[in-house]
Amino acid sequence: MIGEISQSALIGRDRYSATLGELLDRAVAGSGSAMILRGPAGIGKSALLSVIRESATNQHLTVVSAVGVENETGLPFAGLHQLLRPLHTEMPKLPVSHQRSLRAAFGQEDRSPDLYAVALAALQLVGEAAAVRPTVLILDDLQWLDSCSVDVLSFLARRIGSDAVLVLGATRTGSEDAARRAGLPEIMVEPLDEQSAAALLEAQAPSLSSTVRQRLLRQAAGNPLALIELPRAMCQTTDRVVEDFPLTARLEAAFAARSAELSEPARTLLVVLAADVSCDAGRLLRAATALVNAPVGTSHLQEAIDVGLVEMAGPFLRFRHPLMRSATYVRAPLTQRLGAHSILAEILSDFPDRQLWHRAAATLGVDDAIAGQLEDYAQRSRACGAVMAAVAALDRAAELSERADHTTALLLQAAELASETGARREAVDLLGRADLSVLGPVERARLAAVEEVVAFQRYADSDRRIRQLVDIAADAHAAGNTDLAAEILWCAAARCSSQDARAESREYIAAQLDALALPAHDPRALAVGALSLPWVRGRGILEQLDRIEPDRTDAAAMRLLGYAALFLGDFRRGTAYIDDAATISRDQGRLGLLSGILGAGNWPRIWLGEWDKVRAESEEARTFAEENGQEFYAATGRVNLAMVAALRGESESAVAYLRAVDAGPLSSGMRCIQVAAQQTRGMLLLSAGRAEDAFATLARVYDPVDPVSHPMQRWWVAPELADAAVASQNTDTARRLLADLPELAQRLPAPMLLVVDEYSRAVLADDADSDSAYAAALDGQVGAWPLYRARLQLHHGRRLRRLRRTAEAREPLRAARDTFDALGADPWAQAARNELRAAGETSTRRSPTARDQLTSQELQIATLAAEGLTNRQIAEKLYLSHRTIGSHLYRIYPRLGITSRVELAGAISTIR
Repeated sequence: MIGEISQSALIGRDRYSATLGELLDRAVAGSGSAMILRGPAGIGKSALLSVIRESATNQHLTVVSAVGVENETGLPFAGLHQLLRPLHTEMPKLPVSHQRSLRAAFGQEDRSPDLYAVALAALQLVGEAAAVRPTVLILDDLQWLDSCSVDVLSFLARRIGSDAVLVLGATRTGSEDAARRAGLPEIMVEPLDEQSAAALLEAQAPSLSSTVRQRLLRQAAGNPLALIELPRAMCQTTDRVVEDFPLTARLEAAFAARSAELSEPARTLLVVLAADVSCDAGRLLRAATALVNAPVGTSHLQEAIDVGLVEMAGPFLRFRHPLMRSATYVRAPLTQRLGAHSILAEILSDFPDRQLWHRAAATLGVDDAIAGQLEDYAQRSRACGAVMAAVAALDRAAELSERADHTTALLLQAAELASETGARREAVDLLGRADLSVLGPVERARLAAVEEVVAFQRYADSDRRIRQLVDIAADAHAAGNTDLAAEILWCAAARCSSQDARAESREYIAAQLDALALPAHDPRALAVGALSLPWVRGRGILEQLDRIEPDRTDAAAMRLLGYAALFLGDFRRGTAYIDDAATISRDQGRLGLLSGILGAGNWPRIWLGEWDKVRAESEEARTFAEENGQEFYAATGRVNLAMVAALRGESESAVAYLRAVDAGPLSSGMRCIQVAAQQTRGMLLLSAGRAEDAFATLARVYDPVDPVSHPMQRWWVAPELADAAVASQNTDTARRLLADLPELAQRLPAPMLLVVDEYSRAVLADDADSDSAYAAALDGQVGAWPLYRARLQLHHGRRLRRLRRTAEAREPLRAARDTFDALGADPWAQAARNELRAAGETSTRRSPTARDQLTSQELQIATLAAEGLTNRQIAEKLYLSHRTIGSHLYRIYPRLGITSRVELAGAISTIR
């Protein structure tokens, strides 16, 4: 029956079948990929998946599948367990740590599994299966799959490019599932065209009258399942066409009509199955027997199979189409549904989490006891990284709670957890259902922290919001919660960094920070002080950073210290702290936190000349941010990549990244992003020889009311402004714009400010003062920063040649050329060669290096391998399959002209 339906439903689906067939062929050839089918109910998504399943089975590939179920959305890893159960024979091939993670996720070991540890273990398990034979993962009704499973599978689907794996999913139009947030490629399955719809209806019901046929075609609107099922429904309604009501409801009615042919025990069996599709057939029969109070056996099971509603899949029973399940469940009497859940709760006593959810589903009204159990369950789920499962449990607990204030507290806690994962829409919905009037000062502070994540742009007036946050922090502190007060002040200070704030707002933050009486070396005090009053407190904070010995195992502390140092311009110290925080977050699998650390920490690293690391980590951060719905960090990753591309002369890539930044939801209002993007635009214009345009673009950064200006970061643009000023003969204007920089650099003697001050003063100096200015800068801070040193040497050589001191010009030009070659700064390296040629000296072309042969990820893998890490160690560090690492290395060796791992160190050292 299902084969017949699938084949019929494929009328008019040649385009989709061909696309999926090509993906399957690529997987067989060892090139993995993923695709999501999206469309309304009954549009043919399941039929397309069935055809691929049949094709893969006929080719003797490994095929595993799972179907999402509404009432299992709160059970963490339920869908993953359903999917990977057939691959258990590959488990012994995994490291013990991965085996334990999967067993814990599937309830087979009493420990809390970490979400990303499970994800990495699942990736390795599927990779092992694919090494035996190509493997196809089929996931239907993704919108109802539990969020933990979807997060794991989205993680997996993004990392199978080098494995013989195909991941296919199907989900409803309009659903905001994690697959969409992860940015997986999608196909929108459209309705059949008129000709195909007519052909399908003719194949299903050739004896219909012309009038009935036209009405059915109009009602079905190209929906294949409707064209198959509605004629059947007519046969059971005396040839009367069903009334005009929503298409899904009509289809559910059609399936319900088919179940009317069954005996009462068989119908009851279907209701129990609809309540828990993951139960094995034996338990289902026992539950149905208890519910109908009469024996329910295999003969009743056969009835349901014969009418085409269900089929056997090993020891399990499954509906042949997801709408059949929903039709059975929704149309069953309420007492029968509640009874099914109650009985299943008794039968599943050896699965306590599933038992709890069935008890909750069987409860009408309020029940504080079950609400309390769901709270406990939420805490366990959160501990193992199943954050959205915890959210679902808290949401249901709130519905069952008897007291309004407790309900609001639960909804607030759920919103806090949802915001941690980037599930902004869910968090906003939860807060919208809470009675915020019952919140006390501590709860209001927690609410504010959530709003800063999920509704940041709702507060367009930065100064007004900062004052609100400071007042909320003061109330939380007065209520005895200093830690929460400090967290809220950090939110306020972060607005000074990402946007801007008036002096009064900044002082308001600092005054409340002082009221908290945190120790002077407390990372929170240093970070809030640095971001709110950098010119006033910056020198003292830098002195504190010189004195403290931080706990390098505390990720939160290292992150805050890193942000403080970076914002003030102490880039080397700041990136070192950020590296510590990133290492801890990576080891703990906290990818949401890692994306923020990598995104923020790599812009300063650009100016230290560490471009290969910036590119690799920014790509990584952008991927993690997109998976977690963290648009701010995705944008920072794109800006980092744009600037590195501009510096290396890859103008098309840089422009593409900038377009993505402009198209994002943070295209306005976030000054820290906009000033970096504007600096990149100026760099591109300079490289293109459009000096006047470059100067005009960069000069905007120094207009405080311009949205591309930032009170701290604008000074970091001084070198580019000076370069453009000299090239466009706007030196006097540049001097006026930078007039405050020398005094600011003395007030806050951070390395970056000293560098840009020395650099710009030398470049903008009069000819009479230029030699001493260049010497002072090169002997000072600039000399220790390769990028700025080489740029200044290029300027110096160019000026000496213009002054007809040709012989003297060659030495700084050679030094500049060699540094630019080492960095991969091709536009500047070519400029140095041109100047040398004009000075009477020719230069050989730069020899290709590993950087020219490898992608950023390949270079990252090769570097780690050269450091002695094994494939598995690299895989765990980068969250990839160890087989993917092996495949990358297999392709890397010939590109570098080597044949073994032991030669990697020498090949990689050529770009250091």
